[in-house]
Amino acid sequence: MRALQFVAIGLTLVLFLFNMPAQAADETTAKGKIVGVDLFKNGLVVVKCEMTLGKSGTYVLEDVPSPVHGTYWVDSPGATVDTQVKMRDVEVPVAEAGAGNLQADLAGKKATVHFKGANRPPVVGTIMKLKPAKGEEAVALNRFLLLQTGKGRVYIDSSDIASVEAEDAGDKVIRRKPRLLLTLGETEKPETKVTLRYLTHGMAWAPSYRIDITDPKTLTVEQHAVLRNELAEIDGAEVRLISGFPSVEFMHVRSPLAPGVNWGTYFSELGSRIHRDHDVMSNVVTQQSIGNRRSPVNTSIGAIPAGEGVDLHYQSIGKRSLAEGESLALTVAKGKADYERIVEWTVPDSRSEYGHAGNRGDDEAWDALKFKNPLAFPMTTAPAMVTAAGQFNGQRTSYFTNSGEEMVLRVEKALSVRTRATENESIKENSGRDVVWIGGRQFRKSTVEGEVTVGNHRKEGISMVIRRGFSGEMVSAEGAPKVSLREDGVYSINKRNEMLWTLTLKGGEEKKFKYVYTVLVAV
Repeated sequence: MRALQFVAIGLTLVLFLFNMPAQAADETTAKGKIVGVDLFKNGLVVVKCEMTLGKSGTYVLEDVPSPVHGTYWVDSPGATVDTQVKMRDVEVPVAEAGAGNLQADLAGKKATVHFKGANRPPVVGTIMKLKPAKGEEAVALNRFLLLQTGKGRVYIDSSDIASVEAEDAGDKVIRRKPRLLLTLGETEKPETKVTLRYLTHGMAWAPSYRIDITDPKTLTVEQHAVLRNELAEIDGAEVRLISGFPSVEFMHVRSPLAPGVNWGTYFSELGSRIHRDHDVMSNVVTQQSIGNRRSPVNTSIGAIPAGEGVDLHYQSIGKRSLAEGESLALTVAKGKADYERIVEWTVPDSRSEYGHAGNRGDDEAWDALKFKNPLAFPMTTAPAMVTAAGQFNGQRTSYFTNSGEEMVLRVEKALSVRTRATENESIKENSGRDVVWIGGRQFRKSTVEGEVTVGNHRKEGISMVIRRGFSGEMVSAEGAPKVSLREDGVYSINKRNEMLWTLTLKGGEEKKFKYVYTVLVAV
């Protein structure tokens, strides 16, 4: 009993009747409109919001952005604009308000409180208006519902309440919501156009391609895009799709200006960057490109000049309207190109940097398409589906390819093309001349004899590309393959190389190529 009296006395000290604060008299309501959105594939969107303000003063916007840290900017030619986020008590329809606080929602209303259990009579009174509390005071206040009755003030434990009947409750309640205040500095202009630009999350696009090879010589490329809006209502905004490799180092950090962000969450997000590629999503399809990554086939790097500036391409799809939660699918572009069907067989290098042999990995042959990007802009990294005469042939990832640049797209495994790769290592008899010391470590020089065999079990002839990786120094090879140094092996003890054979195989034909190289193997 004393504990309850102590709580009641403590609560009494923080209670008093109050009237809801109205919007300041010198604040004018303004309306901003999103006029442009530029969409990345990794969940980021560049927002352009415009509004027109009148004379100098403070203007209030209902919509408060949640920008990525360091990307929020305000442009207002001829005038200065300061922005701040403030909390305001606003009326909200009950149907849209969601769960709230009985004390605040029914303040000043006459109510009947029914209790759990059959032996407790209801209490009738007026629900009191209380000053908004913070911290521990708020926790204590939320425990009780306070009523003023004919006998005095009544404190009702919220956990004992079964239901509350309120008279003349109305169809609106008060909610505390953030508002964006813009303070326009001194200006002689009757109107000032203000533009807000920022990066935020909530809207993105997902690309895909359909490549039709019904024609045996000319293929058709269609680029599709799916947009989903989880940001805000978009009404007649200019929409552009971005492809490239965006570097947004702080994409995971919300600005301290954003509602609900305090210094604790800000510094926590700021310190959560754990690796250098955190500014792009880990999934390859959400990335705009993979550096210079291409198909293993040796393709031409020639391309059509696309313009100046950074390697980001903005593809406009016009003005679009999209409510929050809606999606849109559309065809962005089409093009035609000559193509060649090839069979691609890549045998990866199985040796470590110290020359030890290991697991070779996947080395199966693939049917692939070789063609140049026929679109007027780059093909971004995305799924590519191949069809012929309305039938599905396969789907693989198509990597970033500039306009006019050659690419090779795998379609399906070439099961009717048989392949076999073997290697045998031998140590020369004269060990005195075959031992090498490098950096205080001993290596033995070994000679490797290898062979690649391919057989075409199809009726028609095929064009084929064979690529064989190896570590060491080339001695000899049949079939005059092109030998090149791989970038990842320039500074290795054993150079990382590749042999490339380009050949044709008639139906039923088989070919073998032998090769020899030397490698240093750590002892």
